[in-house]
Amino acid sequence: MLTSWFLSVFFLVLASVPSILSAPATSLTKDYYQKTCPDFSKIVRDTVTTKQAQQPTTAAGTLRVFFHDCFLEGCDASVLVATNSFNKAERDDELNESLPGDAFDIVTRIKTALELSCPGVVSCADILAQSTRDLITIVGGPFYEVKLGRKDGFESKAHKVHGNIPIANHTVHDMMSIFKKNGFSLKEMVALSGGHTVGFAHCIEFSSRLFGPRADPELDSRYADRLKDLCKDHMVNKSMAAFLDPITPGKFDNMYFKNLKRGLGLLASDHALFKDNGTRPFVDLYADNQTAFFEDFARAMEKLGMVGVKGDKDGEVRRKCDHFNKLDV
Repeated sequence: MLTSWFLSVFFLVLASVPSILSAPATSLTKDYYQKTCPDFSKIVRDTVTTKQAQQPTTAAGTLRVFFHDCFLEGCDASVLVATNSFNKAERDDELNESLPGDAFDIVTRIKTALELSCPGVVSCADILAQSTRDLITIVGGPFYEVKLGRKDGFESKAHKVHGNIPIANHTVHDMMSIFKKNGFSLKEMVALSGGHTVGFAHCIEFSSRLFGPRADPELDSRYADRLKDLCKDHMVNKSMAAFLDPITPGKFDNMYFKNLKRGLGLLASDHALFKDNGTRPFVDLYADNQTAFFEDFARAMEKLGMVGVKGDKDGEVRRKCDHFNKLDV
């Protein structure tokens, strides 16, 4: 049974915030910038540390943006590209409209600093990959190796987003079809879903579990009542949001999995991981053993960072992360 103290820290209100298998590991190296940009790691680390202190939701937001980037056309920073008069870019598809601005801001800050230190050397894709890892460790998550040398892609198309990004009401089968075509196992899917131990979701993403004839009776009743109160005006105030992990929302830990077993999974897709006979054993494992979760999450993140990476022939180092070096797209 939830205590009123826990319930009091559940929620926040925030203002608007193709299948490609992993590339060969030999295409990237951990010391890629050792000679060409020796301060790369320090600049990234210092910048994300400052930003996370200023805006504590940055870590969760950057992890989400990294995932959305890699699962569509690979880890090539295509999600960072802005729409122009010739092209509607990925970030402006309706499924990406809620991607938090803090994640885009941190990449811009790092890119600006790197262009002063080593102009034209570091790709936006590598900035996003490295900053995601550093931010995860800042909020208590596991360290994992980030290999470098990605190039930024030449394409960003909004119409390609649907069918390539999991959504809030997906079943395990729906989610697994997307993960599988990117080379991930069922266990790796559950481990990566553990990234929901930090971050938030807007009410529109889970309101169907609260209101109307299809309200979900499997939500903890007190939790559901607080969510209903929070989201009662969500069609008017679309910025209303709740933490994905209502117990330790700012800490990267295994509480997300413990919550699933208590009826505290916020999204239908979260709750599905506990209900499904195929994924429940992994939920149980990670709920009982944070070390196992951290180890599997770290391995899965290393693998995620290798999905569909671009090389010199099919990518570039953008001068600015939000548009291609060439105007035509």
